[in-house]
Amino acid sequence: MSFASLNPNLQTNLAALGHTTPTPIQSKVIPLMLRGRDILGAAQTGTGKTAAFALPILQMMGEGNESEIAKPQALILVPTRELATQMTKAIRAYALGSNLRILNVFGGVNIDKQIASLTKGVDILIATPGRLIELNKQGHIPLSKIKYLVMDEADTIMDMGFIREIEQIIDMLPPARQTVLFSATMTGSVKRLSEQILKKPLLVEIDNLKAADMTIRQIVHPVEAERKSELLSYLIGSNNYPQVLVFTRTKAIADEVSAYLKESGLECLTIHGDKKHGARDRALCDFREGKVRILVATDIAARGLDIEGLDIVINYDIPHIASDYIHRIGRTGRAGNEGTAITLLSSVESLSWKKIETMLGKKVVIEAVKGFEPPITDALGKTRGKSMSKEAEKKGKTAGAFGNKRKREPVQPKFIGKRGPRVAREEPASKKPSPKKSGGRGR
Repeated sequence: MSFASLNPNLQTNLAALGHTTPTPIQSKVIPLMLRGRDILGAAQTGTGKTAAFALPILQMMGEGNESEIAKPQALILVPTRELATQMTKAIRAYALGSNLRILNVFGGVNIDKQIASLTKGVDILIATPGRLIELNKQGHIPLSKIKYLVMDEADTIMDMGFIREIEQIIDMLPPARQTVLFSATMTGSVKRLSEQILKKPLLVEIDNLKAADMTIRQIVHPVEAERKSELLSYLIGSNNYPQVLVFTRTKAIADEVSAYLKESGLECLTIHGDKKHGARDRALCDFREGKVRILVATDIAARGLDIEGLDIVINYDIPHIASDYIHRIGRTGRAGNEGTAITLLSSVESLSWKKIETMLGKKVVIEAVKGFEPPITDALGKTRGKSMSKEAEKKGKTAGAFGNKRKREPVQPKFIGKRGPRVAREEPASKKPSPKKSGGRGR
């Protein structure tokens, strides 16, 4: 297939963007959507799926009517504001030269500005579920004219707990519509959702794991968990990576890693759920433009990000959900380009890593880092880490490679006032009784 089935304006815009040949997902989805079929698509980001569903929608909607205040005919639901912003930019580029009005709405920003934009009309709306429901209840987004519904990153939407919001939105939409659902992984919740909202869908599947194998070199570096920050700094500094995206499991670890890198002289920025929308936007913009070469992010904040030319992704730790590994490494090796995904693996994460290798269906090469000094040990031969995880410290244990727990000695209460009668207390067998003071009597 080529783009010849699309109207001249779309073809011109695609050529200007450098898109001359459809990707596999586009070759399969575009003809089916133009025939009006519901679709269940299994494909990760970076495969060209935004164009796969946006181009046929733009084709079927035509040029739009500039003389009327438009009501939305196409609704695209996404899990995060970053993905909403990125998708809006892409679809506007495809629709250049038409009268179609393309807007997005999402939480975390001033709702009044969004309301002001909506009063001017909208043809295609990209939205996160929570803000869409809020604006609909206030009467600013009528959904009675929706002809096309797209759910992108459906697995992430489910993981974020939006199932009730999705059910509310579906009830607001006219039943006579074309529905397309895309997901990187076909989890049980995604399959159940597809059965509820799709009518006789056609399954379009792109082998995500095979695609990752073809374009992404995957490497595992073993390291004591308390020395991960050291190794991360060493890798970035010694290899002089021009641009690297670092993933962490939690917001607290993201902040901790960022602080360590800055102390090491490596400028970096951080994005996660606690960052305000403006700060996240500025961080992404600076990273894309090369003003800063290191971006530390959590899984949710980085879902769907498209960083052109990104060569290196580093997994500081293993994701909570094995399938998130595919989302992470999919930030590199996009659109057929080559990339490298590095995972810093401690022995306490070995079980989680085995699940990922089972999912991949292969063993990933494990390489010790040349030039990285051996662990620092104390007089008793125990490893002394320099960067123990704050979260682990709060739980009273190290984040060490061997999972050794640091036991805290019980704090004896201070006595106030008169001391009561002594009560015999059994000491742990491993604890030797303290010697009696010379010249005194036991009390």
